Amino acid sequence: MKRTTRPPGTRRHALLGAVVLVAAVTSSSVAAADAGPGPLGVTVHAAVTAQSVRVGALFHGSGGHFCTASVVHSAGRDLIVTAAHCVDGGGTMRFAPGYRDGQAPYGYWEVAGTVVPEGWTSEQDEDTDVAFAVLAEKDGKNVEDAVGGGNVFAAGRATGSTAVTVTGYPSSLDTPITCTNKPTTHSRTQQRIVCPDFAGGTSGSPWVNGDGEVVGVIGGHQQGGDTDDVSYSVVFGNEVAALYRQAVMTGS
Repeated sequence: MKRTTRPPGTRRHALLGAVVLVAAVTSSSVAAADAGPGPLGVTVHAAVTAQSVRVGALFHGSGGHFCTASVVHSAGRDLIVTAAHCVDGGGTMRFAPGYRDGQAPYGYWEVAGTVVPEGWTSEQDEDTDVAFAVLAEKDGKNVEDAVGGGNVFAAGRATGSTAVTVTGYPSSLDTPITCTNKPTTHSRTQQRIVCPDFAGGTSGSPWVNGDGEVVGVIGGHQQGGDTDDVSYSVVFGNEVAALYRQAVMTGS
């Protein structure tokens, strides 16, 4: 249970909302980014791209970043997706897309509300460890206007049908890390991916396939995994699709 770094006194699971890239990663363990994803299963510092700026760090109040989230397309242009255990502690949360080197080039966006599965709020069911958050407008714009759109949320994709790219923010770094590999089945409801150095702070990191679709987020089994090198996600099925539709209605 290593994915979230929360302020003292808060918990790592999630709250029912009605409105709504590691232990220390060193330079020797994370390579420099190049023009492409590189070999499968290798973690690098993420380059600044149109895709990577849709991923951002979640902050709790005025504290440091503790989880990862990403912009997903919606009619209201105001949704992000993350792990349920990242947003259950309540309080003020902010999202900084494209956060890098201590700077928020697209600003900080206030979380106006969250949409979390009942299975998580009632019993912290690991098969429901995914959530959406609605962001308030900033300077008359929505978050998709600021970052040039959002990734498509996709349910019902077969695990391992394509490789996915996982991008997230270790709580020990102010620069995102990224890794591309092919997921495998852990169980009927859980999928896993082997990518080094994804630990504290990377909960909620999106799994994006080659079509720009978010097909998973770090979370689920062991709230994302008990080792740095293997991460898990809920399989996005009908229940997660229904949660997305609820979030779209909430944010529109």
